[in-house]
Amino acid sequence: MALTFYYGSGSPYAWKVWLALEHKGITYEAKRLTFEPDQTKTPEFLKVNPRGRVPAIVDDGFALSESNAIAEYLDERYPEKPLLPKDVRARGVARRLIAEAGGDLEKALEPFIDATLYTKAEERDAKKIAEARAKLDVELARWAEALPGDFFAGGVGLVDYTLFPWIRLLGRVEERAPGLGYKPADLPPKLAAWQARIEALPYYDRTYPPHWRG
Repeated sequence: MALTFYYGSGSPYAWKVWLALEHKGITYEAKRLTFEPDQTKTPEFLKVNPRGRVPAIVDDGFALSESNAIAEYLDERYPEKPLLPKDVRARGVARRLIAEAGGDLEKALEPFIDATLYTKAEERDAKKIAEARAKLDVELARWAEALPGDFFAGGVGLVDYTLFPWIRLLGRVEERAPGLGYKPADLPPKLAAWQARIEALPYYDRTYPPHWRG
């Protein structure tokens, strides 16, 4: 029985799991749930995740939600092509970076996204955007400094898949509100080059948010 993957288009958490599934070459069926109307609250999906959030998977009858839990489950259930380093210390560092991406980076990114992408053009506050961007730039510089090579934990893996959707969201701002978001040249050079490597992965295009293609 194929694994079923429930996702929301553009959700950074869902995108992480999608990249992990492709990385590991797991056979899966992707089911996109919309937010308008909200299909995450249907009786059918609430049987999969009673909290009504994506991503979620059902693997041979076993339902699991929360992106980090799903990713580590996939790594143990399907050990080929691991997502985390084998060395215990390197794995510890990888888990720390994953936690920081979902904590520090997300916290730095949210005010900027709210002030740009989620605010109507006529209501945007230039000062608020500039302040949020300045703080975000500090955080991005920290991530560039943390990048030890081509990828964040040896070969490409879960740290990269966790971080990438958040970084790519900055490009989405530029696409939706030209002049306000981040083009690759606006990122620290090391981070821009890393982003290009992720986007060059052979399975990257299969995970690209469907509603962004329009």
